[in-house]
Amino acid sequence: MSEKLAKFFKLNERKTDVRTEVMAGITTFMTVSYILVVNPSILSEAGMDRGAVFTATILASVIAILLMGLYANMPFVLAPGMGLNAFFTYSVVLKMGKSWQFALTAVFLEGLIFILLSFFKVREAIFSSIPLSLKKSVSVGIGMFIALVGLTSANLIVQGDGVILALGDIYSKEAIVFFFAFLVMGILSTRNVKGSLLIGIVASTVLALILGVTKLPETGTIFSLPPSLKPIAFKLETHNIFTWEMLMVVFTFLFVDIFDTVGTLTGVAAKADMLDEKGDLPGVSKALMADAIGTTCGALLGTSTVTTFVESASGVAEGGRTGLTSLTSGALFLISLFFFPLFSIVPPAATSAALVIVGVFMMSPILDVDLNDYSEAIPSFITIIMMPFGYSIAEGICFGMISYVILKLAGGKKKDVSPLMIVLAIVFLIKLLAPKIFG
Repeated sequence: MSEKLAKFFKLNERKTDVRTEVMAGITTFMTVSYILVVNPSILSEAGMDRGAVFTATILASVIAILLMGLYANMPFVLAPGMGLNAFFTYSVVLKMGKSWQFALTAVFLEGLIFILLSFFKVREAIFSSIPLSLKKSVSVGIGMFIALVGLTSANLIVQGDGVILALGDIYSKEAIVFFFAFLVMGILSTRNVKGSLLIGIVASTVLALILGVTKLPETGTIFSLPPSLKPIAFKLETHNIFTWEMLMVVFTFLFVDIFDTVGTLTGVAAKADMLDEKGDLPGVSKALMADAIGTTCGALLGTSTVTTFVESASGVAEGGRTGLTSLTSGALFLISLFFFPLFSIVPPAATSAALVIVGVFMMSPILDVDLNDYSEAIPSFITIIMMPFGYSIAEGICFGMISYVILKLAGGKKKDVSPLMIVLAIVFLIKLLAPKIFG
């Protein structure tokens, strides 16, 4: 059996094995599993049934993960994206006053457009056009972004009084769980123990139960049947498809998703050493197609945009290199349909510590950036810092690419800039300036 898996997933070619891939998949699931709680919570504020969204979240993720694992053979996990679900609820529904059916229709149209873009390899061309130094910087920036997400999720970094950010309560029980998890993961990583992040998550969850930070299910059972999809599935609002507001919402979903996905694939693939000598990711078109189909199916099932999760870096950090990693995560997603009361006891402090450790793991590609060449160093630096400080992977890429094109052209290094890079830089400038120009 293991020989067949090795042959199908090309484990030997990618210098990995079944055990490593499975452990990596479990670790990725543990760091991504928070979405099964957070996504239903956010979309329920738009008026959607929380239980139904929970089921939709899992099924949409599993469909996309199956494609990523079997079709693309890559160790990335997909699920409804954070930020995109917030835009769905807080901007489209609550601010614009649209129905959640309207928002789902926009997500569905976005998915169809993505399928076309992926089929004609437009997204692949965008991926290939990004210079290697920016791809390496994206990896580092994502690492810092992940670390910030982890620290804020654990309430160790909070919005300060009179300052942008401040140190939170480091003496709370939640903080104790975080620091315990961080130390366990750090010590085991230092000793090169496989599965260090997963071991840390499990150990800190036990500590959290002892301290009362989390507790066992009140129902006394760890098993439950999945909620029905009936309240939200196939609830599209087709009569508003050809409206200006729909166009703007679809464009926003498109923009954020395409560059979040490209950024995530670039950064995580760079860390996994999956990029070729030109800085391209072989088979990226298949990964992008999995993302696009996942989004389309997710909209029909009743959830916001499905995208490649940056937390896939946690599995990559554990040695995951093939689709077997993503399929392992997908299997756990499917199982969680019936064991939600059990996995929900994992406290945010435990998974937050894993994200901070992953941030450390993703710093190494900075060594491949020529920091003595300021036309490379400055755009790379801007890319890195804008991701955590702008709290957006897409914005980091946006500012990084604009600065790269300007500095290269102004510095007389036109050969380093492709025509598509110039086009993208102009598009990014228009995006940044349009709200100011057009009000």
